[in-house]
Amino acid sequence: MTYVGEMEPVTILTALAMALVLAVLIAGLINLYRTGDKARSRSNQLMRLRVLAQFVAVVLLMLGLWLKTRSA
Repeated sequence: MTYVGEMEPVTILTALAMALVLAVLIAGLINLYRTGDKARSRSNQLMRLRVLAQFVAVVLLMLGLWLKTRSA
């Protein structure tokens, strides 16, 4: 049972994963305005990192939902 102001670890991890997705997305958008081979390579790396972070966020979200339905 959680009280006001207390968050479950899965909820905290999900929020952190979603914040990471947002940060990588913003970094990728900023990188779009740069030119050159290095910027192109960095853009590809950021896209891969964003996809990985999104995967982790979705898995944590589904885990949190599953845990909530089991405890109800």
